[in-house]
Amino acid sequence: MGPRCARVLRWLLLAQAAWQAAGGRPCDAKDFGQGSLVCVCSATYCDTLDPVVLPAHGTYVRYESSKAGKRLERSQGSFQRNAAAPDFHLTLDTAQRYQKVKGFGGSVTDSAAINILSLSKDAQNHLLRSYFSEEGIEYNLVRVPMASTDFSVRLYTYADAEGDFELKHFNLTEEDTRMKIPILWAAQAMAKRPLSLYASPWTSPVWMKTNGAMTGRGTLKGSPGDKYHQAWAKYFIRFLDEYAKHNLTFWAVTAGNEPTAGEIIFYPFQCLGFSPEHQRDFIARDLGPALANSSHRDVRLIILDDQRVMLPYWAEVVLKDPVAASYISGIGIHWYLDFLAPIDLTLSITHHLFPDYFLLSTEASTGSYFWEPRVVLGGWDRGSKYSHSILTNLNNYVTGWTDWNLALDTKGGPNWSKNYVDSPIIVDSSKDIFYKQPMFYHMGHFSKFIPEGSQRVGLAVSKRCHRCDLEHSAFLRPDGTVVLVVLNRSPVDVSFGISDPRVGFIEATALSDSIQTFLWKQPA
Repeated sequence: MGPRCARVLRWLLLAQAAWQAAGGRPCDAKDFGQGSLVCVCSATYCDTLDPVVLPAHGTYVRYESSKAGKRLERSQGSFQRNAAAPDFHLTLDTAQRYQKVKGFGGSVTDSAAINILSLSKDAQNHLLRSYFSEEGIEYNLVRVPMASTDFSVRLYTYADAEGDFELKHFNLTEEDTRMKIPILWAAQAMAKRPLSLYASPWTSPVWMKTNGAMTGRGTLKGSPGDKYHQAWAKYFIRFLDEYAKHNLTFWAVTAGNEPTAGEIIFYPFQCLGFSPEHQRDFIARDLGPALANSSHRDVRLIILDDQRVMLPYWAEVVLKDPVAASYISGIGIHWYLDFLAPIDLTLSITHHLFPDYFLLSTEASTGSYFWEPRVVLGGWDRGSKYSHSILTNLNNYVTGWTDWNLALDTKGGPNWSKNYVDSPIIVDSSKDIFYKQPMFYHMGHFSKFIPEGSQRVGLAVSKRCHRCDLEHSAFLRPDGTVVLVVLNRSPVDVSFGISDPRVGFIEATALSDSIQTFLWKQPA
């Protein structure tokens, strides 16, 4: 059989499988020899999911992905009423209530936009529908950089004219008007619910900075309350104004991406240094009042937007000032130095010290360490790393989790400083195709099934499982449905039970290297 005939036969088999799947189209799997599969999408074909249909009372649905090749595969079963629970089981306790969920999503960087728009219109549509529509994984959070980042092809801000304190020459760029804004419009049109956008700046214009450069060690000239800090605060308002003209409003802004990076000599890409004391005073005297006195007074303000190893110290410095605290809603965290920062000594303690301020994971990516390969097509462990982070964060009061670039090329870029990383979707524009990585499906186990407003609830473990590595978290959705996510990072299958005292008992198995999401209704 020739290669063309084989390809035709493959499409016919996929079409037959899609028809048998009653709506959802299966993964067009490809193995690059990296341990698991990617799903190939093109202008003419992409795997899809059916909208979530809740099961009848006394039954449950399960979605499962695995290193062996399952990708959000749906199955259904019934609760048992009189079964004896195995030694290892999880018991739901909805009387215990914790934080409410904001959501899950990714970032529309310049590079993500370049890659998405490098595809044909039909392939672009498949990619965005995969992320935002009911036939995809239903992202609801989108981080939008304010001007350039390392994931841009050039360095720029919106106010590069020297000494423009009134920002008379402030302008969005073609990266916004021709790339990011049209993508955000398309994403919102596909989404069932409104998207929550939040913006982060990497650097101020160089004429505002002590080092006169977008990179390297430098902060704002002067001191809080002066013309430089006032102009930088006004820059945030002008950004929100200009996006509003394009019918895009923001849920939140962060005070600045990774403020500690700007304290590092020779830092290789855009940054703006702030200490916690400097950020506190800038918010109290400049940014907070600027937001409060603008038409964007309802936009939330998020501090830190940096590694969690800075907590709780950063929060203590900023939030113990009553003026600064009055303008702030949340604390943003990145994951890159998590190995230096035990989660209970950073996130949990911060929540207990400041329970009225939400915690949100604002950036994560794999392939970022110098010893790692940048892009690994089919790397299951990278997806497991995402789910492990999400579960541990959710179990320590974090309200949501944001991936970094929505899409990158096969090198992990473009990136002007060559700081390449991996992404849940990798685009090969030369073939007009994109690959959905295991990371994409791991994200979907949360984003599709745990909508905004869901609340984490109690989940008791009968005993520690010494031969397995199960991780889990349970939620009660606004519609009253229970969601339970179970991750097995071990190389062996693990039998376990799920007990809901109001419904019954499920006998389950977590396959080796797998993740499962269970959904069921409780009695009214």
